[in-house]
Amino acid sequence: MSILALLSIIIFLSSVALAQLPAGLSREETIVCDIATGRVGTPGNFNQWAGWRWPDQGLQQLIHEPLWMVDYATNEIICALATELPQYNEDFTKMIIKLRRGICWNDGVPFTADDVVYTIDLHTKTPGLLYHGPMAEFVDRVYKTDDYTVVVELKEPNSRFHTYFLDRWGCLYIMPKHIFEEVEDPVTFKFNPPVGCGPYKLLDYDPAGFWSLWELRSDWEKSPTGILYGKPEPKHVLFRAFESEEGRILAMLRHELDMGSYNAEGLKVVLSRSDTTRAWRKEWPWVVNIDPCITGVTFNNMVKPYDNREVRWALVLAINIVDYMAIAFDLMAPVSPIHLPPVPAYREAFFEPLEGWLKEFELDLGNGEKFKPYDPEVPFKIAQAAKERGFPVPEDPEVIKELFGIGWWKYAPDVAEKLLKKNGFSRGEDGKWRLPDGSLWKIQVFSATNPAHHNFRNAVAVAEQWKKFGIEASMSPTEAFDSLVLNGEFEVSTQWPAAEPWGAGVDLSRTLEPWHSSFVAPLGQPVTSVAGGSARWSNSELDEVIEELRVTDPFAVDTMITLGIEALKILVREMPTIPTYGYCGAVAWDEYYWTNYPGAENPYTQPYQHWPNFKYMLPFLEKAKK
Repeated sequence: MSILALLSIIIFLSSVALAQLPAGLSREETIVCDIATGRVGTPGNFNQWAGWRWPDQGLQQLIHEPLWMVDYATNEIICALATELPQYNEDFTKMIIKLRRGICWNDGVPFTADDVVYTIDLHTKTPGLLYHGPMAEFVDRVYKTDDYTVVVELKEPNSRFHTYFLDRWGCLYIMPKHIFEEVEDPVTFKFNPPVGCGPYKLLDYDPAGFWSLWELRSDWEKSPTGILYGKPEPKHVLFRAFESEEGRILAMLRHELDMGSYNAEGLKVVLSRSDTTRAWRKEWPWVVNIDPCITGVTFNNMVKPYDNREVRWALVLAINIVDYMAIAFDLMAPVSPIHLPPVPAYREAFFEPLEGWLKEFELDLGNGEKFKPYDPEVPFKIAQAAKERGFPVPEDPEVIKELFGIGWWKYAPDVAEKLLKKNGFSRGEDGKWRLPDGSLWKIQVFSATNPAHHNFRNAVAVAEQWKKFGIEASMSPTEAFDSLVLNGEFEVSTQWPAAEPWGAGVDLSRTLEPWHSSFVAPLGQPVTSVAGGSARWSNSELDEVIEELRVTDPFAVDTMITLGIEALKILVREMPTIPTYGYCGAVAWDEYYWTNYPGAENPYTQPYQHWPNFKYMLPFLEKAKK
């Protein structure tokens, strides 16, 4: 929908009243946020250990506190319920957890080592709980040595066992033993009201799933949030689901929504129609460009011709990334030539050290001809295209690289043609490409159906580029996207080209693990991780790196960087998937009631209302002065 159409709707609906706050609540003491994942499908069931319960309705942001929390904006691993990072023995067969004292569940019961031991033990023994698999696989014995020390003995070495408890948008949260030990079946138990160590408690919720309301605990100082950061400012937090972009826009323009997620066009409407709204950046391109997720294109490497690296590389070189970015995200996102998002921590650890190698990397075109595909001028080409569109692009080269990435791959359709012909492809007189067997080359790019989602935008852009190159390419949005990708029933999709890294620290195990050969599933069988893993690709050299990571201290920075760079070089050479640009969040904040959000000029924490770190933002918010 165009901006003009959205504006027309807003004007038309200007007299329509939206749902007000529940009786007795002060708007000045309440922050209102949207539920990014939409209307809650299981209202009244808050048992996240047994299934998807719409965690961003307030559960992970307000109720649960993890042992450890990732914050990608600060590149920090925050010790929450734990008081320090995990301690492993020399061969990584034992992990010790030191717990923070002075914490209570929101019903007043003290939090102790008994809760941690109970949680791990229950998951080990109980099929149906979400983390039963890894707990049963790895845990040999779990016990406490005192009320604030837990020891986990493992069946085999695992230097990443702690990551099951490391919150990055979900993890194995600790259960309140005193609640669950009284329950007959922990899988069917609805856990209503939810009891957690976070600074808020449930006050009310909508039986239809459109909202949930949370109230600050009177003993907030007995939560990790309170201990670490102080008293959260809002007395109440209301999470609301909206059925349309227009509803979110109108609510924020009427000061009935403080924090909302939009598509790029919706963000422009909100910012242009209100004097009190702002985004992550106060100036164009506005969007959050430090999200720890990489978007792009995934090949099914078990399907011909995508099992051939030179074919995959030809398809990369057939993309004009400047035109691509104009289609995909209106030139507002940073490109990435490697399988990582270009967030600050990774720029320093991986992007900058790799750039010299990228410039010298060569493809063999045959007959002794070589080609260097890397183009460091891409960010400046994108900046120039943005200027031509009238956007206020900064002049500082370093700022341009921060906004648009360090570089990408050259647009070289002539080189792509050489690679394809080298592998038996041919062009017909109509200019269209034929497969080696002479049949017309058709590529159907699968995506989800939401036009605002990055996988949809990538599909539109890549299909357009390949069609221009002479391939019968089309994008196919489908409600069955997740199932098709999971089971390998596709040739090309826009599922994330790599699993998201942790976002803090330089350990890339989360990104690399799905590519280990032990996880490659046959066509028709589900993969463990759809991001990256749905490519159904592995490499013996990469297996060696992954296996070395498994028995290496994840906090050994220099070693982690060395192994990470080695792995990233393999991925560039083989290109099993195509990373295009870092995920960007189009979020807006209304400063009519609250100010001091964590914008780009002051990134004291991650900026989203749906991430679990949201509770660590609330102590820093300030009431607006009217």
